Amino acid sequence: MMRLLAIDFGTSNTVAVVGTPERGSRALLFDGSPLLPSAIYYDADGKMLSGRDAERNARVDPARFEPNPKRRIDDGELLLGERQFTITQAFAVVLGRVAEEAVRQLGAPPDRVKLTHPTHWGQLRRGILAEAAALAELPRPELIPEPVAAASYFTAVLGTSVEHEQSLAVYDLGAGTFDATVVRRTGAGFEVLAEGGLGDVGGLDFDSAIIDHLAAAHSAEHADAFARLRTPTSAADRRHRRMLWEDVRGAKEMLSRTTHADIHLPAVEIDVHLTRAELEDLIRPYLERTLECLRRTIARAKLQPQQLVGIFLVGGSSRVPLAAQLIHHEIGVPPVALEQPETVVAEGALRAGAVALGPISPGSSIPNGAALVPFSDPYPSGSFTPSTALTSTAAQVSGSGLVIFGEYLPPPGAPYSPPRAWLATAPGVASLLGVLALSGLLAFLIALAVQK
Repeated sequence: MMRLLAIDFGTSNTVAVVGTPERGSRALLFDGSPLLPSAIYYDADGKMLSGRDAERNARVDPARFEPNPKRRIDDGELLLGERQFTITQAFAVVLGRVAEEAVRQLGAPPDRVKLTHPTHWGQLRRGILAEAAALAELPRPELIPEPVAAASYFTAVLGTSVEHEQSLAVYDLGAGTFDATVVRRTGAGFEVLAEGGLGDVGGLDFDSAIIDHLAAAHSAEHADAFARLRTPTSAADRRHRRMLWEDVRGAKEMLSRTTHADIHLPAVEIDVHLTRAELEDLIRPYLERTLECLRRTIARAKLQPQQLVGIFLVGGSSRVPLAAQLIHHEIGVPPVALEQPETVVAEGALRAGAVALGPISPGSSIPNGAALVPFSDPYPSGSFTPSTALTSTAAQVSGSGLVIFGEYLPPPGAPYSPPRAWLATAPGVASLLGVLALSGLLAFLIALAVQK
């Protein structure tokens, strides 16, 4: 029985889906929710906590807490309390929590793991993600671009009809970044035609805009308190700052469903009122930048918006009603919105084929003796069939090396081994000689029969 695990490691939340061909797929639940906060906390006993346990302990000592480790990927290290941790170690804490829950629900470790990542992530960032999976004792991961996983969801799960050579756009607005991608259906799955992104637009930036708005409205009367909220100098100040950000995030999410929400200012001890109209005024400049990025991405794909099968909203921050309204009004295409857009990428990754490597290029470093085998999705449904979009070629690599988009990454410290074509290996030569010998024998027998 093949046990699969797909993980979407996000800025604010991580989502994981497990499945077997016999039992189908289901989202992992963490404290009763499919959303595992990507937060980590290093407690005084030297234990690393993740998820809601980390968030709860953050109020004890916020200096030991990191709410968004994914946003720190380029920092190399982060300080929790008095100890330095590498970003790889920080990622591994979250992925390790997912691994533990997957084993508990599957009854055994997963046989295959699929990890999603932003399209624009280069080799270094993808390598950090893969190394973190290994540190979390997960099998060597297949790395899948997030929009490819999202496209797989819309075809395999929703049954959206995407014919060969047709294209769709993915509007991915998460907590930390925005990504716009146009993908096209091919015989081997989905290929990325064009992508663009904004590293400074996401739900966290919306939260920051709300806090700036509150400060502008109330700091004149409470200047000292707001100064401590902005630049905490004590554990109490850091605790108040964390409480404020949590309350602001909750109010923002509430305003996706209602027209007003209240926010408590902990250091000031007052409650303030925020309306949806005020929120939309604050975040409109950010959303307009995402629309411009989406336009440029569609243009780079050499397409008009009306030529797309659809524009699909992904990421928790995309549920802000104004996002869909602006896309419909300014792009001219009504977007497809979901009730829980946070789970789309993980669910789609489970159903996508292996990372779309395609044929291994001559410049790729594939270890000697590596076998090329086809992968197919055990969960075909709708128009997403294994004979077309769900089959791709990937390299099976022994040891801890990784194949990412046809590029072999050896284990840390391992010497580089130049590629060697299959015919240059001993099994390849032997097989070729066998074929030639059989061909010669057949030719001899045919000639002998003709003479008779």
